[in-house]
Amino acid sequence: MNFDNAQNKSEIDNVVQKLLLKAKHYGATSADAVGTYGRSLGVVVRNGELEDIDNNEGYDVGLRVMVGKRQSCVSTSDTSHASLEKMAERAVAMAKLAPEDPYCGLVETSKLKKHNPDLQLYDNTSITPEELKERALEVEASALKVKGILQAEGANASHAHSEIFFQTSNGFSYEWMSSRHSISVSAIAELNGSMERDYDYHSARWLEDLRSTQEVGQLAGSRAIARIGSRQIKSGAMPVIFDKRISNALLSALLGAISGPSVARGVSFLKDKLGLQVFDDKIQIFDDPQIMRGYGSRLYDGEGIIPIKRSLIKNGKLQTWLLNSSSARQLKQETTGHASRNISSPPGVSSTNAYIANGFSSPEELIKQVTDGLVITEMFGPSLNGNTGDYSVGISGFKIENGQKTHPVSEVTVAGNLLEIYKSLTAANDLEFNSAIVSPTLLVQGLTVAGL
Repeated sequence: MNFDNAQNKSEIDNVVQKLLLKAKHYGATSADAVGTYGRSLGVVVRNGELEDIDNNEGYDVGLRVMVGKRQSCVSTSDTSHASLEKMAERAVAMAKLAPEDPYCGLVETSKLKKHNPDLQLYDNTSITPEELKERALEVEASALKVKGILQAEGANASHAHSEIFFQTSNGFSYEWMSSRHSISVSAIAELNGSMERDYDYHSARWLEDLRSTQEVGQLAGSRAIARIGSRQIKSGAMPVIFDKRISNALLSALLGAISGPSVARGVSFLKDKLGLQVFDDKIQIFDDPQIMRGYGSRLYDGEGIIPIKRSLIKNGKLQTWLLNSSSARQLKQETTGHASRNISSPPGVSSTNAYIANGFSSPEELIKQVTDGLVITEMFGPSLNGNTGDYSVGISGFKIENGQKTHPVSEVTVAGNLLEIYKSLTAANDLEFNSAIVSPTLLVQGLTVAGL
């Protein structure tokens, strides 16, 4: 992977190598270090005028050291020689005082292999503040063109670029670059004294994949108009459709429940479900780190393992946990390449590009199956008991009556248990890869709806 700025790469590389040498000097038996360089530029406009511009650029480095089976993590944004010296010395001293962790440690060298596929995660298009301002003005103007829109509650355009360098004391290293372009706008609609707001947002690794400002603005405006006249509905048990804009929340809950650390601690409602039927047998769920230009795509995980596409749910049955090396050791399994590393803590666990595969019906066909129910388009303050799977969330959306979407709904809560929700789940065929965790529209039977 070629860095567009050789000076940035050289500085990150040198800092990481210095940290590992200094950690060994002060008594670490093993260590790894991660360095990042990032820059971001964001512009906000309101009422056709520039409201804010945010420009950030800088380095961050993190060091994890192990002294036997004791470990510690430290981080800094000060890459001076004196700072790195103190950082390494402090990290080793902290590790010597830390409690033993029998599962900590670097990945074995035999499991660390090199590869360099071109996943097209970096777009080197040059972006100026003037271009971002123009993009933000366009998305705001597009929202305001929708009849009934009173004002746009801020429009944003941004661009971010990052470079990551990782190295271990047993000789493994990798680096990569990534980019992100995004636009967003919130619109406020008014009709007969009633006001509602809604939004639209899109981001892409490559500028050419970004949806048009006209499309984003118009969709935000039309969503806000559709919310006019929202009201509560009577309480009861009914089918609920999760619009694809928010249906990934149900998948996120699954990913948390099959995370190795949660399973190892026994705090997951799925801890005894490996290999068992969790969903309807028509449901397939995957995690794929190799999707071209994918939001969650990556060459390596946070410990240097090459991640591969995995089936998480096959014909409704749970196939695997998401494991880093620590949780894998604790569960007496092999790491699945799902380690995630941030600057200031030991490797955690995260998915890559996780998605529920398309079903066979369109969202409209799912709605036609419902005599009395809801379509959820926005959620607020979700509550999940990780041990039991009990789930509740405040929502807004639309009532379904006799197979038709009718009036907007607000100030309503839906609740259920995820074990039952997953079993009754039906997927539509409108999957769109617009984030790292995605799902098509989902129909769930028999949720409890609390309204009037």
